Amino acid sequence: MPMRKLVFILAAAALLVACPALLAQENNCLECHQSFEDEDDGPSYKIVRDVHSQRGLSCADCHGGDATLDDMDEVREVKGYRGVPSPLEVPNFCARCHGDASYMHEHNPALPVDQLDKYKTSIHGRRLLGKKDTKVANCISCHGVHDIGSAKMPHSSTHPLNIPQTCGKCHADEEYMADYSIETSQVNDYAQSVHGIALLQRKDLGAPACNDCHGNHGAAPPGVTSLSAVCGNCHALEAELFNSSPHKVAFEENDYPMCETCHSNHKIVKPLDDWVGTMEPALCINCHSDDDGTRGFETADGISTAITNLVVAHREAKSILDEAIEKGMMTTDEEFRLKEVHQALVQTRTLIHAFNLDSVADKAEEGLKKAQEVEANSASLIDEYYFRRKGLGLATLFIAIVIIALYVKIKRMG
Repeated sequence: MPMRKLVFILAAAALLVACPALLAQENNCLECHQSFEDEDDGPSYKIVRDVHSQRGLSCADCHGGDATLDDMDEVREVKGYRGVPSPLEVPNFCARCHGDASYMHEHNPALPVDQLDKYKTSIHGRRLLGKKDTKVANCISCHGVHDIGSAKMPHSSTHPLNIPQTCGKCHADEEYMADYSIETSQVNDYAQSVHGIALLQRKDLGAPACNDCHGNHGAAPPGVTSLSAVCGNCHALEAELFNSSPHKVAFEENDYPMCETCHSNHKIVKPLDDWVGTMEPALCINCHSDDDGTRGFETADGISTAITNLVVAHREAKSILDEAIEKGMMTTDEEFRLKEVHQALVQTRTLIHAFNLDSVADKAEEGLKKAQEVEANSASLIDEYYFRRKGLGLATLFIAIVIIALYVKIKRMG
């Protein structure tokens, strides 16, 4: 290869390597801001973690202006310069791109482009855009500003594990929320709930966070009649049973929150069997009494009895089966049958939401019969174990006698 051609190729390669650095030097926004901003918290330093920057967008793409200029007065005079938006301007500021389907298709086609429309329907949007209340959350309150991350990234403020903390920045601050007469215990209550424990302690990303129930861009508290629909997104069978139950109409007529009336909202704890019945701490007695003119009291007592009987039968069957297992007997069939008893118990508890004694009693009876089979068969295995031990003992004794007799006979013959 001729020397001149080789030099040309090497020079071209060096230019390609140097181009990014040369282009980066043209961003005077960063150079200027980095000269006076904090390296740990300054926007010009945080921007490297921002999803927009990582996808090739520059300061000027959001703020307008010309990043090649080094005089701010000249930058401000450039057509399209937007500078820093006020809280009232933020939603439309972000929607310039995020509300443009054609533009977003070139960057992230999977992202929806109706966030602004949803935000306008939210409690936050109605107060900000309608009442000019700049204390309420806008886009940057939740997503951040210069270090916005994908919700899939653990460092992002909208990652599922971080959602409670993100919402809690406002909603757990008593002083900040004082103007709205809203409780500030939600985050603390959520952390103690079955949902919070699953998400925050067990790191189960399938567990619901604040936005799963309230929405995100269209955030609002669920209405009294929409609670079963919200909860039903995950608890579909329970919602279907409730919606076909007599309680559906009764709750609507009395403006009772559906699921929340029994289960609470943010501090949802694991249900207990004694929540159903006619004695403390049963929840049924909060509405029903034995003379209220309905079958509610009778139904609650019958459901409680059915569940209690099945729980006791399951426990007793398991105890006897465990003994058979400990003795080394072949218990595969009974272990499988006991799982069926447990499944029947789960289904019986689920059927509570139909508030129909017959359906609950039928499923409980199905589980009782299987539990009785497990108990009887396990007891038989234990009897067989002792029979074998007794037989082995007798056989051992017989063999010992034979050996002694042979020994004595041989000795006499000697």
